[in-house]
Amino acid sequence: MRYILLCSALFLPGSLALPVLLKPEPWSSGDLKRIQNYLDRFFPSINKADSRTLEDKIKEMQKFFHLTVTGKFNSETEEMMDQPRCGIPDVLDYSTFPGNPRWRKNLLTYRILNYTPDLPRFMVEEAIKKAFKVWSDVTPLKFQKVARREADILIRFAHAHGDSFPFDGRGGILAHAFAPGSGLGGDAHFDEGEKWSQDHIGKVFHVPVTTISAPSKQNPGALMYPIYRIQKLYGNFSVRC
Repeated sequence: MRYILLCSALFLPGSLALPVLLKPEPWSSGDLKRIQNYLDRFFPSINKADSRTLEDKIKEMQKFFHLTVTGKFNSETEEMMDQPRCGIPDVLDYSTFPGNPRWRKNLLTYRILNYTPDLPRFMVEEAIKKAFKVWSDVTPLKFQKVARREADILIRFAHAHGDSFPFDGRGGILAHAFAPGSGLGGDAHFDEGEKWSQDHIGKVFHVPVTTISAPSKQNPGALMYPIYRIQKLYGNFSVRC
């Protein structure tokens, strides 16, 4: 099941006890190209002197997603690659956004520039509002929706939209967001090529995590890691009498 900006919750396998079916070897040239492109995009090299083999990179991916670590392009790994996901790499931590970027104020405004025709406006607005509440509940940050004026975080549904990160249509990349800053900084984009429905509303965690800190890391099904990360940047929420 896909959700709007759901990178934090999709990737734990349903069962780790099932047998892992290996794809027959040798791999086809199509398999090799596909896995290499995926690894280059979402598990890129941290430095130019990267000596990891393809098997090493597959093991890294399998470990990240809590799969059976074989270093082989098996059916379990292929199924994970087919999952809808966000467009941010799964590794590199803060190096994805150099300089440890953060907002320098606690009241952040957001504006929804357009809406998907697949859903009533109020459903989109409620989902995004609930997403920001996850983080305002655990930090001093507050989020205010504005209708017409400039905002810190701009949210839009789009196809090709001129930011050098094109979407790929239904499935695959669902959305991406940018670290705090000027211009595109803080903005979040949804792939309008997806078929959004009422069932897709529920877990809208990636916008706040990415636009106010950095991408969530290993164990994508857990909220605690990004909560600790964001509290490290902005502090804990405290009730003042």
